[in-house]
Amino acid sequence: MFRFARAALLGLICCIASVAPSSASDYPNRPVRWLIGFAAGGPVDIVARIMSQWLSDHFGQQFVVENRAGSGGNIAAAAAINSQADGYTLSFVAPNNAISTSLYKKLPYDFLRDTTPVASIMQLTNMLVVSNAMPVKTVQEFIDYCKANPGKIAYASSGNGTSVHMSAELFKAMTKCDMQHVLPGIGDRLP
Repeated sequence: MFRFARAALLGLICCIASVAPSSASDYPNRPVRWLIGFAAGGPVDIVARIMSQWLSDHFGQQFVVENRAGSGGNIAAAAAINSQADGYTLSFVAPNNAISTSLYKKLPYDFLRDTTPVASIMQLTNMLVVSNAMPVKTVQEFIDYCKANPGKIAYASSGNGTSVHMSAELFKAMTKCDMQHVLPGIGDRLP
């Protein structure tokens, strides 16, 4: 894990250097904003903060994490795309950004046209996890339970259009399970 993180950081450093204007050999000479499309305290935010601290220490210039959560990462993506193309605004993107191009009819940008990937930082893994209180121990038992209780099982995600949400929707489509999608903070209102 740490070997991968070190390699990812090195790749990011190389890419950041290539994003900087060629005439600015002292890049970065002012703070760099790093836009995150997820809430503070989540996995992406934690990784970004750890990396930002390392980058700040390495370059001697502050890399500031700025959370712009909402709309499945589209708010942060729009802010990054609309910022000056000078290497001082970075965006932490994830599968949700590419997914959004097929979910939203009208975005204020074309993600594939308007962005250029510069580094791969981490890999995402989505897992199916259930409470120990549920009477299931295998995926098949979970599927059977869902089918026996249509509409009574809820699943959470980090937001509409995120990879977690789309993975669960794919699971529902493949298994014909009837489950409800709930967003963080909404679960306490379910019947």
